[in-house]
Amino acid sequence: MQAIQPTDNSAQLSLTSPLPEFLRKSLEGCASLPPLPSVAMNVLTIARSPNASVKAYAEAIEHDPVLTTRLLALANSAYYARSAPPISSCQEAVARIGLDTTLAATLSFSLFRQKGANAYLQRVWSRSLIAAIASRYLAEQLCPSRKGFVFTAALLQDIGVLALKSLYPEEVESVYETPAEHHPEVSHNEHRLFGCDHAIVGAWLAAKWGVPAPIAEAIHTSHLDFSSAPADLLCIRLSGHIADAWLSPSPAQALVNLMRKLESNHLTDHLELAALLNTIEDQLPSLANILEVTAPTHQDNEALLAEAQQLLFEQTLALSARLDQQQSELAQLLERQNELESRSRTDALTGIANRGWLEEQLDMRFRQCRDVGGALSVVFIDIDHFKSINDQYGHLTGDNVLVSFGKLLSAVVRDGDLAGRYGGEEFMVVLPGEDANGAKKFAQRIAYRLQEQPMTWHEDRPVYVTVSIGVACLNDGGFANSTELINAADKSMYFIKHSGRCGIAVYGH
Repeated sequence: MQAIQPTDNSAQLSLTSPLPEFLRKSLEGCASLPPLPSVAMNVLTIARSPNASVKAYAEAIEHDPVLTTRLLALANSAYYARSAPPISSCQEAVARIGLDTTLAATLSFSLFRQKGANAYLQRVWSRSLIAAIASRYLAEQLCPSRKGFVFTAALLQDIGVLALKSLYPEEVESVYETPAEHHPEVSHNEHRLFGCDHAIVGAWLAAKWGVPAPIAEAIHTSHLDFSSAPADLLCIRLSGHIADAWLSPSPAQALVNLMRKLESNHLTDHLELAALLNTIEDQLPSLANILEVTAPTHQDNEALLAEAQQLLFEQTLALSARLDQQQSELAQLLERQNELESRSRTDALTGIANRGWLEEQLDMRFRQCRDVGGALSVVFIDIDHFKSINDQYGHLTGDNVLVSFGKLLSAVVRDGDLAGRYGGEEFMVVLPGEDANGAKKFAQRIAYRLQEQPMTWHEDRPVYVTVSIGVACLNDGGFANSTELINAADKSMYFIKHSGRCGIAVYGH
């Protein structure tokens, strides 16, 4: 029976990345691809009709006795018959398996004739069969009305491999003769060689043959991420991952990886992996036999799932331990960072703010207060005769004086104020919200404390100090910036020092 010309649907196909022109020309001129017989062409023509019926499908298929026999075997297999009585007519077979599955079976019976050409193609067909069974099981749970469509797309999702193998047998040898354990790696290598993968090639080829556009589109997207896909496309895309796990040399670990991917998808919350694996195990031999494909090695599903669950438990524990370690390391890093930040703004001797932090904070508060018209004062303090203290008692005693004076300032400032060592024996206090009168009273409290409290002891004798204090208030000078405010307080302090020390001067008063 001679083949008839198929209807070309490739122009209707929307591809996320275009089929390279050299591939398109090669596919159109390739004589080694299996031609679809007239029966398949007729079935495709019927499939595109909005009024396709079981009777029309059956009448087209009955012209091919071999195809009719294999379709009856499929309909009577454990995959479809279950407890139903055997059937003997093509129309009954089409009615039982559905129109979409009839289309998939018709195409598969034609395409799988190259099954013996290469061991890797056997793996491809095995993957397709497992994916088809898995997708139909998933569709029965998630989108029962779409199970025929899902089965068809899943079964045909890897037909692009056949095309690339036929077109470029030597070039693809490195990709297909030693297949990668993970299917995405195969797609990556195909992209490297051809600028696209077999899903795009398969979709274009299916559309070129006249396969309805929705099925060709599903083939095209069959290898994309399933996490956000609608239910029918999720079944197709997930089926490939299930088939890869089944065929993996380390199926338990592959199942663990699959379980982790499923954790974030709400559509698969109630998916029972054990039931899915048992369905594949029960139905794969008969389906493989009908299509004359060598079925993969038998799996002990119960042992496989037990091993996968044990691996998942162990890896979860290991992951938890790594997370705990990382969190501990992160906490240490944060602590170290906080420590370094604190050191960068703290005077090492006194433990209060250093000059850099004082100036940075004053500049920020200066601008804030100037913008809203708020009060802000700076108190500049110099310890009187500090050089004499060092000369008379030693530098250790001088350091003790500085430390004690820093503690005194920390004790008298309010929340929101900032006290720090400006340099040597000079200190500065920033008083947001305080006018000149309030700042002067603050300075007086410091002077009073120093009269009552020695800063250190030397050979059992108290060491008292006095200070010269300058005060400047933002509202009293028309200052352009924080540096001018500091200079005003500094000048007031030096006025006291030059006037005999131990006193308080307020800029502009």
